[in-house]
Amino acid sequence: MNTNNKVALVTGGNRGIGLETGRQLAALGFTVLLGVRDRARGEAAAQALDGAVEAIALDVAAPDAAARAADDVQRRFGRLDVLINNAAIHYDTGSRALQPDWTVIREAFETNVFGAWRTAVAFAPLLGAGGHGRLVNVSSEGGSLASMGAGAPAYSTSKATLNALTRVLAAELRGSGVLVNAICPGWVATDMGGPGGRPVAQGAAGIVWAATLPDDGPTGGFFRDGKKLPW
Repeated sequence: MNTNNKVALVTGGNRGIGLETGRQLAALGFTVLLGVRDRARGEAAAQALDGAVEAIALDVAAPDAAARAADDVQRRFGRLDVLINNAAIHYDTGSRALQPDWTVIREAFETNVFGAWRTAVAFAPLLGAGGHGRLVNVSSEGGSLASMGAGAPAYSTSKATLNALTRVLAAELRGSGVLVNAICPGWVATDMGGPGGRPVAQGAAGIVWAATLPDDGPTGGFFRDGKKLPW
């Protein structure tokens, strides 16, 4: 994939995996838009990176935010080459499904599923405009039905739903040139993942792999480090 003059948007882009993904994409020559809830923090994060990086207001949990951001990108660039749905909340490892905290569960789905869904809908026309779009849903093996067990009910069920959405979007966008995949970055040492995980650069590399797939690359898959994971 020729990255010259390509435009990429990373939601939840001001820290952790999102910020590192933006760093790696900028190093490849992308113009990178960091989607952030707090514009000031986002601008500070963008200024800390080399390359063409800037912040864009995008709180994926706000119903109209994705549409407003898409209008902004349309006006300024006329297309979007890569969308990375990275924003996520509530890794609720101490919770149990039989003792649900409905507030946490609703918030997790609002960001992890509906936020990603709204953003995909808003930007799908721009991803298809260039005929080579890439849509990457940052998921987790915690959402794999093959290995799912007790614990983290809000996070695991929301990521499983995101995986299902990935399959549906890939099928609907097939033939448009837009490749859609879910990527597990692995257990990464971030604010959400906590200490002990692998370096954030390693986790982000798998996301960048999916963002830069060739036109004959896979779509509708679930991967970590470029290797398939069971659904």
